[in-house]
Formats: sequence, structure tokens, C-alpha cells
Amino acid sequence: MKKLVIGITGASGSIYARVLLDKLALLQEQIDKVGIVMSANAKYVWRYELGNEDYDTVGIAIEGGRVSFYKKDDFTAPFASGSAGYDAMIVCPCSMGTMGRIAAGISDDLITRAADVMLKERRKLVLVIRDTPYNLIHINNMKLITEAGGIICPATPSFYSKPKNFEELASTVIDRALHLAGFELKSFKWGE
Repeated sequence: MKKLVIGITGASGSIYARVLLDKLALLQEQIDKVGIVMSANAKYVWRYELGNEDYDTVGIAIEGGRVSFYKKDDFTAPFASGSAGYDAMIVCPCSMGTMGRIAAGISDDLITRAADVMLKERRKLVLVIRDTPYNLIHINNMKLITEAGGIICPATPSFYSKPKNFEELASTVIDRALHLAGFELKSFKWGE
């Protein structure tokens, strides 16, 4: 049973966040708690890209009240401290600004504070970055986070599973991010 933090930033790619939250409901036998933090920009981009405001209800299918939503400035959230023992954090999609603040150790909101906690406690931090092309600052930030123990998982979908729609395409990235965060799930594997 894992305690998981989900950070959703204002980068384009809300479909990745939605698919991630949907998949968590399928993995509830592996989940103790999920804390979700979503920026105001993330809500705006979600409305723009997906045409709805389902971000408050998606992922609630996990039974027993094990999903909690936190405001971006709520530093009393349990995962703002290493003593709460959260196992992993996935930031999806992760903006370059958020990645830069994490790389610099700037904990100016709950997402960056939780990421800092994951790194200092040597727990899994997976950043699903969604931007292209990268400039040298982005590449150096990715290097710093990788050296600190984080995992950069670009939102680069794969096609060898022959996805039939956008959700299946997004799943190729989300399945990978969930595996990297330590979850067991059935997904396409090359050669099987």
C-alpha cells in the first residue's frame, strides 16, 4: 500500500493528468492515500484542453476517502513533511517553471515543497515534463534533478502498442510513470 502525491501544473497536457487519475482508481488495492495538488493554471488548462471541470471528481473512484485535494499554498498538508512517510510523487504534467524551481530547491508552493521532501527523503519523484524543444536551462535542470535522485519522464508517447485514441496514447506515458513510481500494473511491454 503506497502513499502517493500527485502534482498537476499548468503545462499543456491535461489529458495526461486525467488518465493518471483514472488509472489510480484501477490500482486502489495498492494505494493507502493519494494527495492531489493542482495549480490554478492547471485548472485553466484542463478547462481549455478537455472542455470540462472534472478535475474535482476524476480519481475520486478510489474507495474509502483515501483521496484528498490540497490547495497549492497549504503547507499543513501531510506530505509537506518527510515524517508523513509518503512513498512517491508524480508531477503530471510538469511545467518547465515547476521543474526549474524543484531543481533550484525553491519550495514556494505545496507542489515544489512536496517534491523537495521526496528528494531529501530519497523517495521516488517522477516529473512528467511536457514541453519541446528543450533549451540548455531545461536540460541542466533535468540533470540536477536526476543527480538529486528524481526521474525525468518526458510525456513522449510510444506507438508500438498501436493506441487507438488519445487516452490510449496518453496511457503509454502514464503507465510508464506509474511503473517508475513503484506501482504494478498491466501495460504493453515490448516483446511480450
